[in-house]
Amino acid sequence: MSSNQILVILSVVIALAATVLPDVMPYWALTLVAIGLINGFMNPLGDMMARMAYTVAAVAIPTIANSLDAIPMVGAPLNLMIDNIMVSVAGMVIANFVLLMIAQVKGAD
Repeated sequence: MSSNQILVILSVVIALAATVLPDVMPYWALTLVAIGLINGFMNPLGDMMARMAYTVAAVAIPTIANSLDAIPMVGAPLNLMIDNIMVSVAGMVIANFVLLMIAQVKGAD
């Protein structure tokens, strides 16, 4: 298993724990962002289309998931689960943005 797969599995498990046990730890979102940042710095996205797709997904999927609240009993937890996963994706997008800005400042060698 690659580090990317391990970190994605870890973020899904943490997102599930944050959904099921939100009161156990108040810093679930911080943990998810940290996992996303680590994943983004360790496994940067190579092409611009992938970076753009992840950026759009990090913004659009939680907005679309809000419609799940209309489903009785299971809609709100599903929405929260998707929102938590996207917090980790947002951390990865931020890390890729920082790496891109560093590359822009350094210039081509």
